[in-house]
Formats: sequence, C-alpha cells, structure tokens
Amino acid sequence: MNVQEYMTNLGQEARKASRALVRATTEQKNSALLAMAEEILGSAEQLKEENAKDLVNGEANGLDAAMLDRLKLSDAVIEGMAEGLRQIAGLQDPIGEISDMSYRPSGIQVGKMRVPLGVVGIIYESRPNVTIDAAALCLKSGNAAILRGGSEAAHSNQALARCIRTGLEKAGLPITAVQVVETTDREAVGQLIAMPDYVDVIIPRGGKGLIERISQGARVPVIKHLDGICHVYIDSDTCADKAVEVAFNAKTHRYGVCNAMETLLVAESRAAEILPKLAAKYQDKGVELRGCEKTRAIIEAKPATDEDWATEYLAPVLSIRVVDDVDAAMDHIAEYSSGHTESIITENFSTSRRFLAEVDSSSVMVNASTRFADGFEYGLGAEIGISTDKFHARGPVGLEGLTSQKYIVLGDGTIRK
Repeated sequence: MNVQEYMTNLGQEARKASRALVRATTEQKNSALLAMAEEILGSAEQLKEENAKDLVNGEANGLDAAMLDRLKLSDAVIEGMAEGLRQIAGLQDPIGEISDMSYRPSGIQVGKMRVPLGVVGIIYESRPNVTIDAAALCLKSGNAAILRGGSEAAHSNQALARCIRTGLEKAGLPITAVQVVETTDREAVGQLIAMPDYVDVIIPRGGKGLIERISQGARVPVIKHLDGICHVYIDSDTCADKAVEVAFNAKTHRYGVCNAMETLLVAESRAAEILPKLAAKYQDKGVELRGCEKTRAIIEAKPATDEDWATEYLAPVLSIRVVDDVDAAMDHIAEYSSGHTESIITENFSTSRRFLAEVDSSSVMVNASTRFADGFEYGLGAEIGISTDKFHARGPVGLEGLTSQKYIVLGDGTIRK
C-alpha cells in the first residue's frame, strides 16, 4: 500500500468513526479518557523504553539539548499526561448544548446546538505528549482525529497510540476514533492536508516554517498562528511598581513560548522613571536589550532596527520603544503585531477601554502579563493551540474551539403560511 492509499484509508476510517462519535455519550468519552490515563501509567516503563529509542536517534541526528528535553518522556511527563486526561474527563461536555432558543410568531422555536467539527487532522513536532493532549481534546469534543507527529518521536507516538486504542476499546468506542499516522514519509502530511472529503480541519503545531508550509499547501481549513509577537505598553497613567513587575514577568517567565513579550512600549512621560528599574532587572536575568534612540538615551541597549520590531525572538532578547502616548503605542502594535496577545499597564479606565476595543489581537489584556494567554489559565482546561485567525476559532483553542453550531428548529406540525 503506497502513502496515498494508506492516508485515504485513514481518512475513510476517521469519517466512519466521526459518525459513531456523534452517538457517543459523555460517560463513554470520559470512560475512554480515564482508561487511557490508567493505561499510560501502567505502561510507563514500555513508554520510556520506546522513548529511549527516539532520544538515541535524536542525538545521532544532531537534535540540540532543548529539542531532546521536549522529546523526553520522564516520569513527571508521563504522570502529567495521565493527569491531563483526567482533567479533560472532568470538563463539561460541550456537545449537544442548546442555546438561544426563541419562539417565532410562526409557532416554531429556533435555537442553536453545539456539534463536533467532524474529523480533525493535527500535525505537530517533537513533543510526544501532544499526542495525548490532541487525542483527548478531540475525543471529548466528539471529533475523530488523525494525528501526525514528527519523525523524531515516532517510537514514542506509536507507544502512546497503543494506550489510546486500549482506552477507546475499553469504553466501547471505535479504535479508529483516534489514529496516529505510522509512516514517517513526509508525503503523508501532503496527503492529510489535501483530503477535504475526509478531513474537516487541520491544526498545525510547531515552528513557523511548518505552519507556513501547511497553510500554503492545505486544501482543508487550517486553524493556526504563525508568530507570537506580543507587546506590553506602559501607559503614562501607570503604577510604576505594577508596570515593572508585569513587564518583567511577561518577558522572563519563559522565553521560548508564543505568549512571551517581544516588544515593550513605554510612554515617554514615564520612560526615564521606569526604564532604568526594568533594565536593571533584565540585566540580572541576562536579557539583551535593543532600543530606539529615545530608549538608548535613558538606558544601555543595542540599536533596534525595523526587523527587531517584527521579530519573535523566543529568546532572552527584548526590543524597547519609547512612544508619545497610547495612540502611538496602538499604531506600533497595528503595524508590527502578529495578532497574538497585547497588554496595557494603566490606571486610567478610559484608556484601558480604548485599548481593549481598538487593539485587534486574539487576546487583549489590562494590567496582566501576556503569559496568561493560555488555555489552562483561561479556564479551558487544556488547549490544542492558539489561533490568531478570525475564523473559525480565535485565541486558545480548547473544547469549544473544536466545535461548531447548527441551527435547530422545533415545531408541532407547523407549516409556513
């Protein structure tokens, strides 16, 4: 069987499974998730053995220490996967939820019902724990899933696939509800993103290069974000201590994540007071600062270029710009933001309301670190990624983001006159 035939078969089986999942009860889905958790814990040693093969291959292929760390299935990661499954089992099931029911003069009732998307294809790199996160979120939201992990995690992903199948089987659900692509042939990705008859949406998780390739080649709708160029603006009407703490956390809590601040904007009227305090804290953490001319007149920093304003560093590097006011800050954000997350630090209610209304990003915050742009922190329980698109989902994509709505109409032999 060639790759095209193999992927077509996966698509056909996923479509059949998606129809079966529509009939699945919440209890069945939760039972499958809890059985998967138990299977993962019971298979911990086998999982680590398979993962060790990936780690050996990764070292031989020159993966750096950070990549190897993301690839490793430690005891803590294995326990975390099981706990994640238990948490998702505990979330409210969105499927079948009816809302906005209203009576019409004709005698009918009209409302909306939340339904699965159908078949979700997820393409991701490195972290094998994504296999479990993706399987769990798709299953709980009533979607069949085709998962294509990176070749560097092939042994780990197939070992996890066995745990997933066992959980589905124990709950009486089709084992094809979650299928992990077995071939490492890159052609499999090209086939997966070009099967609109069998796949309803694609979600890529990984670096910008992967997401760009998927977006450009897909014949199926894609939920994605390319960059996380996030901004914090310190307003003229700010509490200096609050501004320093938020801006420091937004950059240094973690560097290699999409919701880390990459550009700091500071109102000129407060720059001389606040920037030296922040610069000292950043210096202690080893953060390289790149600033505009006004910034460099206040603190020591390398010259910032236009390229810096448009760069997602994912590293201990920060660009800083002194701006006239909130309008100038919003102009900068409109030009350079990737639409991910922006935050304003201000005590002025009117200014904060303007910022919330006028800044066009998937998350807009007041007096909070951009690091909160995360499904777990938003109370979604988990997320499959963060979308900077405006359709179909925007922001952290949790269970609700993996669903749609359809209109339902209730009558009693009612006819249109």
